[in-house]
Amino acid sequence: MQESRVLVLNVSCEPLQLMGVQRAVRLVLGGKVEVIETGHGHLHSERYTLAQPVVIRLQRYVHVPYHAPACTRKGVLLRDKYACQYCGATPGAHLLTLDHIVPRALGGRSTWENLVTACRPCNSRKANKPLNVARMSLRSAPVQPSRAHMMQELLGRHPTWRKYISV
Repeated sequence: MQESRVLVLNVSCEPLQLMGVQRAVRLVLGGKVEVIETGHGHLHSERYTLAQPVVIRLQRYVHVPYHAPACTRKGVLLRDKYACQYCGATPGAHLLTLDHIVPRALGGRSTWENLVTACRPCNSRKANKPLNVARMSLRSAPVQPSRAHMMQELLGRHPTWRKYISV
């Protein structure tokens, strides 16, 4: 079975998460969700042929308590749109680094407000120096993104999912 991702919506059509196709199919067959959008492929088993789900909606409302998004490399790259926050370069995720605005050597922590995406040349140029000493400036101030913002960045990449984004 192809392991692509399926968007899971709450009853209210609020995006909740992405999950694997295999788990989504188990929920469909168990009557826990309804299929809202399907892809081009079909999934076959001994008893069933099912259009591959792309968007599913839960049958019952699930309360989702607010949790601040974890500060991760992927999260910082998404927030910064995979662009160096010093020069604006977009060399690709594998060539980007995370830079501490206040260097760890000077007591800086790994928080949303202290981490930015940097290309390797800019990160090397700044090194372990504060911004003013390195004579560098940020293109935008780093902030902790909202859950809605993170979902917008993730879902905006899939054409079928875009209509479920509400920020």
